Amino acid sequence: MPRRAECFFEHMLSAVAVPTTTPASYRPTGSLDAAAALRPYAGPWNRRLAAHLLRRAGFGGSPADVDRFTSLSAANAALALVRFDDAPAETPLLQPQLVPPLGMYAKDAPMDDVSVQARKAFQMQNNAIRRDNLIALQTWWLQRMIAAPNPLQEKMTLFWHGHFTSSPEKGTTEQELLAQNQLFRTFALGNVRELTQRVSQDPAMLRYLDNNVNVKAHPNENYARELMELFTLGIGNYTEQDVRESARAFTGWTFQRNPDDTGAFFARPRQHDDDPKTFLHQTGNFDGADIVRIIFAQPACAHFFATKLLAFYVYEDPEPGLVDQVAALLVRHDFELRPVMATLLASNVFYSERAYRALVKSPVEFVVGTHQLFGVPTVAPVELGALRAMGQILFYPPNVKGWDGGAAWLNSQTVLTRENFANAIAQNPKMTAEATWIQPTMRTMDPKQVAFILTDTMLQGDCSRAAQGQLIAYLSGVGQTALAQLSVENIDERVRGAAYLTMAMPAYQLA
Repeated sequence: MPRRAECFFEHMLSAVAVPTTTPASYRPTGSLDAAAALRPYAGPWNRRLAAHLLRRAGFGGSPADVDRFTSLSAANAALALVRFDDAPAETPLLQPQLVPPLGMYAKDAPMDDVSVQARKAFQMQNNAIRRDNLIALQTWWLQRMIAAPNPLQEKMTLFWHGHFTSSPEKGTTEQELLAQNQLFRTFALGNVRELTQRVSQDPAMLRYLDNNVNVKAHPNENYARELMELFTLGIGNYTEQDVRESARAFTGWTFQRNPDDTGAFFARPRQHDDDPKTFLHQTGNFDGADIVRIIFAQPACAHFFATKLLAFYVYEDPEPGLVDQVAALLVRHDFELRPVMATLLASNVFYSERAYRALVKSPVEFVVGTHQLFGVPTVAPVELGALRAMGQILFYPPNVKGWDGGAAWLNSQTVLTRENFANAIAQNPKMTAEATWIQPTMRTMDPKQVAFILTDTMLQGDCSRAAQGQLIAYLSGVGQTALAQLSVENIDERVRGAAYLTMAMPAYQLA
């Protein structure tokens, strides 16, 4: 592993040792060649860079995936990821259980003691159904990420999930959350402005940020505020008056629940404030669609999304000059993401040493990538608990801002949980059974060769000589009294133990 990346990881760990109210972001050391940043990368192409692309534009993939992308050029590898219209048929959508309506057990219904107990039992049953639905939904998406023929589509779905946040709170059904998830997938590399418009009418979002109760007589500002602060512009690019006027424009936008527990957007004209509004220096009888249109005409909007994309796919705290270039690219393509991502994923800055292993894997990236590496297609229920302990619960972001990411993923507890998860995977005999690339290691009794195969396949050789030496020592049985030398009797257990030690190395935590 390059010393720069090791120092970066150590810096991240030391930085999170002392809690801060706002986690810092870390721009990699070095300087940016702004003039050449977005030009197509034309340097050497190898497994190391192909794996880098797959970690960033997906979750890592299998060794066979890395080999397949190594056989392409950098430009064609990026194109293969952004073109997924002709992909194989999608995995069928999950069908969550329907939650029976409260009906006679509604809170305001008159109740005797027997009815009160019946209502409690009924609510417990409904809560159990919702819990099972959420577990099924999380498991379904994780397994979809593992098996996805279009890794960038699922990675972008995860990106939007952490950007336009919603959760099961306030009675949002799992069917509505699933529909929102599919919306993110449909617009994964589509038009950002149109996606924002659709999100503004999405039942899960309407409920989560209270726009379903935003009416002319009592405007609710929650969605209007977060739309600008967290979703499109950022603080400092609007005023409190803009929030109030925007909220008026979104009055009457709500939804109705369908019999299948999904929701359907509709506008209530009588609840809409149709008086003139002045928003971001424009005046008119605006509705929500007008607000989105005006927002995306602001230069700050393109800069906002450019910063988010660079921080998610390249490195945190990107230089203003780099943000300007990506923002200009977004405007040039009218906020269509596909050509923007095609440029970014084939660029010099993306393949620079500064960007290489400069991001911390999120818990989902860590878990999904490990499954792909070892060819384990199914997610065990215990892994949902591991993800929770690592700090990421799918469909349950901590707040409307989403996950902080970066250094916030790493602390003493979450690092320990990552190591425990890696150990559980390594100790499962299915690991060596499913990971066909490990089989050659089982036919050699040479610790150096085993260590090379593991670190080359799992880390693309990104480990220090000291770490490599420790791995060889473990495989050689140093400090062990029984069957120290590699043999037929201990090779399977020893290789799985060495795989765990490799997953515990700094490089494996970095994307």
